[in-house]
Amino acid sequence: MKKFVEKNIGLTKFKPYFKNIKRSLRKGGRNNLGRITVRHQGGGVKQVYRYIDFKRVFNSGIVTNLEYDPNRSAYLAKLISFSENEKENGAIFYILAPKGLRVFDFLQKVENKRKNLFLRPGDVSILSNFEVGDFLHCVESVENQGGLYARSAGTFCQVLETMSSFVKIRLPSGSQRLFPTQLKATYGILGREKYNLRNLEKAGRSRWMNVRPSVRGVAMNPVDHPHGGGQGKTKGGRPSVTPKSLPTKGQPTRNPRKKNSLILKVKKKK
Repeated sequence: MKKFVEKNIGLTKFKPYFKNIKRSLRKGGRNNLGRITVRHQGGGVKQVYRYIDFKRVFNSGIVTNLEYDPNRSAYLAKLISFSENEKENGAIFYILAPKGLRVFDFLQKVENKRKNLFLRPGDVSILSNFEVGDFLHCVESVENQGGLYARSAGTFCQVLETMSSFVKIRLPSGSQRLFPTQLKATYGILGREKYNLRNLEKAGRSRWMNVRPSVRGVAMNPVDHPHGGGQGKTKGGRPSVTPKSLPTKGQPTRNPRKKNSLILKVKKKK
């Protein structure tokens, strides 16, 4: 089987816009006392965090270039805003780049309900303007909070049904949920859809990504892990657990006492 090697074609190699970045601090999985609370983290190449405009404060803009972001799986698109307000005109901001977005594309934000609205990948509008079957990303959960659902590479939400005050949407997990019609979302599928097929090619690349080696629990001694020890390969006749004996690998984490009436269907894990 031929390995998939990802090539960053069409990306610019300019440095990120200096006003939309900040220094990213690494803690190596340690808390304020210096103790490791998250395992398998440490090292890695220095990174600079890019601020993403998930709220889409500016109404319209033109895509100037597409860039790589080391902090997330999706690519970024840098836009220059066009507005009647002189202070907002010419502002530079970043958004997540959807599939099919090109340089010099003009993107808009529509906050009013319209009929026969033509949208391009990357345009933002309220949920009532989308049709059944449309693919969305960066869907809001609370009004003016910013995009929350479907923000990683290749993910999308799909409109299943439109009602008077709610819109039924299928989430990337397969679950179905109702969203108020006044919430905003971005049209299109996020690009870099083959991100999960990439081949790291060597162990050193994982170390560049701040990932340290992981040792299986069944390969340890009983004093180090609940799965350790025994004659041959065994987990002790119990479900998979963490080193602190907490359930893992498919264990439901949703609190059954806290029910949300907007969640219609939850995809059950096999």
